[in-house]
Order: sequence, then structure tokens, then C-alpha cells
Amino acid sequence: MKKIGLVGGLGPEATVDYYKNIIDAFKEKGTELVYPEIIVYSVNMSEFLNLMKHKEYEKVTAYLLEKTNALKAAGADFAALTANTPHLLFNQLKEQANLPLISIVEATAREALKKGLKRPGLFGTGFTMNTSFYSDVFHAYDMQVVLPEANDKEIINQKLFSEIELGIFKDETRLLLTGIIKKMIEQQQIDSIILGCTEFPLILPEPEYCEIPALNTTQIHVKEIINMCLDNKPIK
Repeated sequence: MKKIGLVGGLGPEATVDYYKNIIDAFKEKGTELVYPEIIVYSVNMSEFLNLMKHKEYEKVTAYLLEKTNALKAAGADFAALTANTPHLLFNQLKEQANLPLISIVEATAREALKKGLKRPGLFGTGFTMNTSFYSDVFHAYDMQVVLPEANDKEIINQKLFSEIELGIFKDETRLLLTGIIKKMIEQQQIDSIILGCTEFPLILPEPEYCEIPALNTTQIHVKEIINMCLDNKPIK
């Protein structure tokens, strides 16, 4: 098996979920306590977010590159970023990294294509919803990513950073989010919802909401990480 490298801490709750999902997948394989070697570099989320807020993207790329290089030095054979937001800079990072990287966005697009989806809605951080890196990748697969209206974007981002990233999962927030999904179905005709922040599956864990598929980006990413670990699938 190849050694897995994870850039974590973006945020910590999702990083724990990645680790658990990877280990649980090997339990399901009945490997009798045979688990992959996993190296985690948990970063300072505040430092990352401050650079993102000021759009200091060259510094963000250098910051993440330092972490992937450290994973390589620690013995990782490939790496994944355990968050959607830093994939804004995935192409730049991939070009400079000294080990292969698995894209959560590409993995999600391939899964959506496999499901025959055409018009997924997108939940994410403000950074993710207000930039085009998801739309650009999905457009290449002939799918259109649909965004919440401006006020709902603000609500989603506020709930994410004031509650969900802190491990606070309120029923009222879950109802609020599912209400936005319902509105997007009725007003924008979405056929699925991308949980485009790896914390969202912690509060929206079901495979469907309002009778449309929920694309759990953590689970999708983990599946490709495991396949790479087992040499079952090349990185694209």
C-alpha cells in the first residue's frame, strides 16, 4: 500500500472525519487490522484564512506547498487537501508539488457525471461559492454548477464559521440549510447539492435531501484516496 499524506486542519473536524472514513473503509474490507499508513499535517487554519481573505494567493500556495513537501519528506507517496477551499489554488499547487495530489473537485465532478447529474447546486465557504474553480471543472464535464442567491450565501458562510467549523451542529441550522436546498430546487431547478465544504457532511450526513442526491465531497475524496493507496486507480 502507498503511504497517504493529508493536509489537515482546514478545519479540524473534517480532518478527523477523513481519518475515520479511511480507517472504516479498511475495516469493511475485512483486512484484519491491516490499515494504511497515514501522515497528517494539521495546519493553522487562522493563518490560512487570513491569507485567503486578503487574496494573497501566492503566499497561500507557498504555505500549502510547504506542507505537501513536509508530507513527502515524512514518507508520503501522495497527498490530498482535506478541504474544498484551498482547491482554488489546486492547479498551481499541483504544478509545484513534489508528490502527486488528488483533487476533491475533479473527484466530485466524476462522481456527478457517473450519476448522470447536470445541474448541481453548491454549498461551500464564501471563498468557494464566490470563485469559479468548481464551475470551471464541472463545465469541462458538461455540467452547470448553480449557486445560492447572495443572501443565502452569506447565511451559509456565517453558519459554517460560527458553528459547523467549531463542531456545533444545531437542528435549526440543519433545517435552515435544507430550506435553502428546497428553495434552490424550486427556483433554480437544481438536481443535486454539492456539499462543497468537508464540514457540511457532518451536519448533512444523509445521501439525499429534499429528494435530490447530496454529493458528500469527503466520502468521494476518500474513495479516490483509498483507490490510490491500493494502486487501483491512477491520479488524474
